[in-house]
Amino acid sequence: MAQPGRFTLLDCHIFYLNFAGREGPYNNDRTFCVALPDEDAEKLAADGWNVKVREAREEGDEEIKYLAVKVSYENRPPRITMITSTGSTLLKESQLEMLDYADIVKVDIVVNPYEWHMSDGKTGIKAYLKTMFITIDEDDLERMYAENPPVPEDD
Repeated sequence: MAQPGRFTLLDCHIFYLNFAGREGPYNNDRTFCVALPDEDAEKLAADGWNVKVREAREEGDEEIKYLAVKVSYENRPPRITMITSTGSTLLKESQLEMLDYADIVKVDIVVNPYEWHMSDGKTGIKAYLKTMFITIDEDDLERMYAENPPVPEDD
């Protein structure tokens, strides 16, 4: 297997958001999935990344090749920056849940690889978020009142 490296995806589509890390049927980690262009999906799969396929849901839809990305603050915390009409905000871990409900316009990410090896000989590469810039679509009231800074929360 070739040595995997970090990669960047610009203006990508993310789905299955769980920035809060809520316990669910599949996991309780902070995760999201990112759709991959076919060419990137093939290359990443050939390098050992766990590229998955979501089948078309309705007639006329296409399948989506994607990668599950973990958001972990255990070793090296990711830098997640939210972009709004008033500027950018570097989000703290305690603020990530808001992204699960945000109206997302644009996402740019950098993903780090983590090679894993099991005692039974299985190996693979897990995707970890390194950097994210996420642009939020604000409604009329959010833009109107954006100049009034919120009261800081205790962290």
